[in-house]
Order: sequence, then structure tokens, then C-alpha cells
Amino acid sequence: MFFRTHRPASPLSDFIDYLWLLSDVPPHAQERILPSGTIELVINLRDDEFRIYDPSRPGQSSRYSGAMVSGTYSGCFVIDAAQHASVIGVHFKPGGAFPFLGAPAGELADLHVDLQALWGRPAVELRERLCAAATPEARFRLLAEALAAQLFRPLEHHGAVAAALDTFGRTAAGAAVGDVTRRVGLSQRRFIQVFKAEVGMRPKLFCRVRRFQLALGLARRTETPDWARLAVDCGYFDQSHLIHDFRTFSGLSPTDYLSQRSERVKENHVPLVA
Repeated sequence: MFFRTHRPASPLSDFIDYLWLLSDVPPHAQERILPSGTIELVINLRDDEFRIYDPSRPGQSSRYSGAMVSGTYSGCFVIDAAQHASVIGVHFKPGGAFPFLGAPAGELADLHVDLQALWGRPAVELRERLCAAATPEARFRLLAEALAAQLFRPLEHHGAVAAALDTFGRTAAGAAVGDVTRRVGLSQRRFIQVFKAEVGMRPKLFCRVRRFQLALGLARRTETPDWARLAVDCGYFDQSHLIHDFRTFSGLSPTDYLSQRSERVKENHVPLVA
């Protein structure tokens, strides 16, 4: 698997974690993508198409153009692994995509959307230029330039959202939403509204997904995780609470996840086992 990342310059780096380029033809046909609490922009450099599957209906797919945006998901979805033969993408930071979307991030929750529906003709032209570019460096430069040119809003968070993301990021289990709401001086309803508009999901769900991501990261560090200890470290009530969230967000038990994980896939991807 060829996988390269590039961190764009400021101010894009304040909202974008990294740009990435992937080339791979894995032995498995499909991959399960786990929720991360972030939005992803992806462009297929080989075929002008993406196919997305519901895990409960693996034989049926929804088709999208070769340039699309994946909103924040509260569960997993399945992709056609063969379409990762050549893909470039943008991994936004939590809440980082909203200035580039032209729509509230909450409207994209649990959805995939053609980039052309958000950007118009520039989305088609960007894919054409990326396909024609000769080097990874040229592709990263073109993508960064396109992002800078497609700003619908200033590169700044609502003050309450910035404060909440900082607090949630520093607290393993996520701070109580009520505490954050009081600290930022908004009503709970207004805080949830502005947070979802920028981040793409309600703050309580966001904290649950990020806690699940923390558990995944710790589990990846060892072949045989101590799930009871890991549950405590991540702020779960107990091991059964962790297992419940694992099934909710990944469709897998922790044991199934360990048996199916692979070094041949991108982070948050799991080969789909029939």
C-alpha cells in the first residue's frame, strides 16, 4: 500500500489535519469505514465513481461521482476497496470542514454528497487537474489551492464551538456538555445548534464517537488488549459499556474487530469479512 500525507500551510492547517494520497489494490473486495467525528473529502483519480454500501445490505450500493464529501457518520458504512487503486483526500480536523462546504455540516450528517453539488463546476475541473498531475507533490498543491479558493466562510470557529472542541479534546471521556454550555454562556439549545452546524453532529454524540476512537487507538497498540482496563482508561462505565459502543459504531464486537483489523488498510478502515 502506498500512502502519503501532506500538511498544508497555515491557515488551512488550522482546519485540515492532512491531505492524503492512497494507491492500493487490496485482496479483499470491501472495507468497513468506522466513524471518526470528522468529515472527509475524497477524489477518485482512476474512475469517476464511488460506491457506498449499507452494512445491512452489502449487495446494494449508492453511487456517487468520483469527487465527493463524506459527512460525519454515527455508524459505519462500506466501500468498494478496488476503488482505492488511486485516491486523494482531505482529512479535516473535527469541525474543520464547515468553511469549505457551502452548507451547515449538520446537513451532511450520515450522508455522502457529490462535491459538485457543493462546489459546482470547480469540483469537476479539480478532479480533471488532479488526474492529469504527474506527481504527488503537484496533486497536493492543486488540492490545497482549490480548498483555499472554495471558502464559503472565514476560517474561524464560533467561539463556543472552539472552546468546546478544545475542552473535549483535552478530556478523555469528554466533558459534560452541560458544563461546557454554562462555560460558553449559551443556552443548551443554542450551543447544540451552533456545534452541530460546524462539527456535523450533536456534542454528546461527538464525545461518544471520539471516546470510541480513543479506545480504537489504544487497542491498536497491542495484540491482546485488556478490555476491562481499556474501558476504564477511556472513561466507560465498564467493559459492557465499551462493548455496546463498539457494536453501535462499528457493527463489530471488540474481539471481531481485533480478528479483522489489517495493516493493509487506511486508518479507520477494516476489511469486510463475509
